[in-house]
Amino acid sequence: MIRAGLYWLRRAFLAGCMAAVAACDPYGLQGPGGISEPGVQEPDAFSDLPAESVALSRYYSRVQAGLLTQGLLRQDGGGPDVPFTARDLVDDFIRIALFEEYTTIGGRIIARQTPSQLHRWDRPVRMAVEFGATVAQTQRETDRASIAAYASRLSRVTGLPIRQVSSTANFHVFIVNELERRTLGARIRDILPGISEAAIQAVQTMPRSTFCLVFALDPGDLGTYSQAVAVIRAEHPDLMRLSCIHEELAQGLGLSNDSPSARPSIFNDDEEFALLTTHDEMLLRMLYDPRMCPGMKAVEARVQAEIIAAELVGGDV
Repeated sequence: MIRAGLYWLRRAFLAGCMAAVAACDPYGLQGPGGISEPGVQEPDAFSDLPAESVALSRYYSRVQAGLLTQGLLRQDGGGPDVPFTARDLVDDFIRIALFEEYTTIGGRIIARQTPSQLHRWDRPVRMAVEFGATVAQTQRETDRASIAAYASRLSRVTGLPIRQVSSTANFHVFIVNELERRTLGARIRDILPGISEAAIQAVQTMPRSTFCLVFALDPGDLGTYSQAVAVIRAEHPDLMRLSCIHEELAQGLGLSNDSPSARPSIFNDDEEFALLTTHDEMLLRMLYDPRMCPGMKAVEARVQAEIIAAELVGGDV
């Protein structure tokens, strides 16, 4: 918990590099110039962006190319090569839904796994997508369509009403370029009153190793969310941007942590899977099953998770 029931959920690329961000360049891609790997966008795609966003766009395009070359960012949802059991599903659920990835100590947000309680929405989600002024119209159309389709999928899986709105939103998705992201503080304060300065600074000073992030507000600390804000870098190439949409919107529904053992899953920082998998759909079904209740602790939630996982996967837990 960050402050007054504000939960911090973040997707970071190679989180181990966070201690020395300036030196973190896992693919050796910081130098100037283009490369020919698949997935790299042509420079013309960046011609209308501010210089800082041009540099970031080229960097992330090279990162995506490097990941694809390694067979990562899979879009198949998992298959015979990544089997999982009901026991795996239960263990993944407890680690992802009942632990927080980050906490605040001394006014600073740090990575520390901490036990939490079960969180989810107890009301319809009204989602608004807001773009920075420099985001191209074609990209806006692509992202709106992607978010609409994904929101419908999440609604089907969870049974939670989720729809896009133009006003009175309670889940805000910002897709912004670098300079626009740095000025989001006032807007986020309007949406999430009482948000800590540490959280605002985390948005405004995001290192490029952080792809995207989401905050969710539980005002009564009872396990029920009332507001959420996701921030996604517009500089990402299409697949990485869609990958951020998939993870942040799902995390904003209550799957707030990552686990290195979760597979096939987007809730794993290894970037093997780009899009929500069959395994992840099952986690969401478990989270919004009526037998689960907001505020449950891990011991109580595990009892119900074992019953539900056996029904979803089959076999004993």
